[in-house]
Amino acid sequence: MNRVFITGLGVATNVGHSLDDFWSNLAAGRANFSAPLSAPDAPMLVGAVDDVALQRDFPLPWPTALDRSAVLAVAAAGRALVDAGLKRPFATPERVGVVIGTGAGGLETSEAQHRRVLLEGKRPHPLTVARVMTSAPASAVSMAFGARGPCFVTSSACASSAHAISVAAYLIRAGAADVVIAGGAEAGLNQTTLMSWQVMKIVSRGACRPFAKGRDGLTLSEGGAALILESSEHARARGAHADVELVGVGASADASDLFHPSAEGMARAMRAALADGGLAPAEIDYVNAHGTGTRSNDAAETEAMKSVFGAGKAPPLSSTKSVTGHALGAAGAIEAAATVLAIRHGAAPPTANFDEPDPACDLDCVPNVARKLEIKAALSTSFAFGGLNAALAFRRLEGAPVG
Repeated sequence: MNRVFITGLGVATNVGHSLDDFWSNLAAGRANFSAPLSAPDAPMLVGAVDDVALQRDFPLPWPTALDRSAVLAVAAAGRALVDAGLKRPFATPERVGVVIGTGAGGLETSEAQHRRVLLEGKRPHPLTVARVMTSAPASAVSMAFGARGPCFVTSSACASSAHAISVAAYLIRAGAADVVIAGGAEAGLNQTTLMSWQVMKIVSRGACRPFAKGRDGLTLSEGGAALILESSEHARARGAHADVELVGVGASADASDLFHPSAEGMARAMRAALADGGLAPAEIDYVNAHGTGTRSNDAAETEAMKSVFGAGKAPPLSSTKSVTGHALGAAGAIEAAATVLAIRHGAAPPTANFDEPDPACDLDCVPNVARKLEIKAALSTSFAFGGLNAALAFRRLEGAPVG
């Protein structure tokens, strides 16, 4: 079975477009939230991606045929390919796959065209179907970079891109691809989507405070992230730089409730990732937690951590959603990138805005200040509405990097 090396990372987020900016803001607990342009009735903050930087660094002529979710996917993928040193055209494009996770696909297009048809009495834009289809981000990445291997989207709400990375790992392991561009993208900061989340009463009225006593909900954001997964054989053959390996993936379903998470289901996904990676719980040095900042998620996740690691034995964890916000289907990929960078930098980014501990979340949440930490192995977790759970286990490659 082929080993899976991480040879490139790329992000397009509200806290950075370069890996250096992304990591420095995570490490400093420096968020970047603003009021949405089309503000719903009640006040809220969102994490929007800077358009100027997005267009300046876009790897192709600026597209007009893509929904914003696909633009974010292509931007992140292009940066990841540069980071990996993979030049185009690929030597064997049929061996390069694409798996992108998105919760809903073309939300921006969908709202704009509904307004056009229902409120303005006009015909929809002729590219509406191509923009709005959920598979569009994966298609856009494959066409942008000439990847002709397996190509599709995974859609499992907030676990979408963690599942995308998991499936990409299976493709590498099975020998179906040598390289897979895996990640996620979501662009849902339109009025309908924001108000739909608001009426559920789980959106924070201020700062997102995961695991803290005063937490009152999540903060929505948009973004994209991509990881280049590469078989160890292919990476070594081309002299690629690699210092982190994806060793384990795990998934589970709660099969119980659409909205309320199950600690048991979360724990099963984490245990599955550990077993798949041949890791004992005690070998995990850090967990990048799902940590949405809602009352129910953070309490259930605490219970799951105790179940997996034992009471009082859980490793340090942090929720980088306190900085990036919750990018829904893109969150798993953004947090996987953060986890790889934590291993690389030897530090756990903080859980920002951690004002007061909560007895119901009595874990080491790395409050407010980053911590130097030797991280040989780490977990990144994603837990979605509908009880869809995913966990990724990463391990530092011992010795010198491959390339």
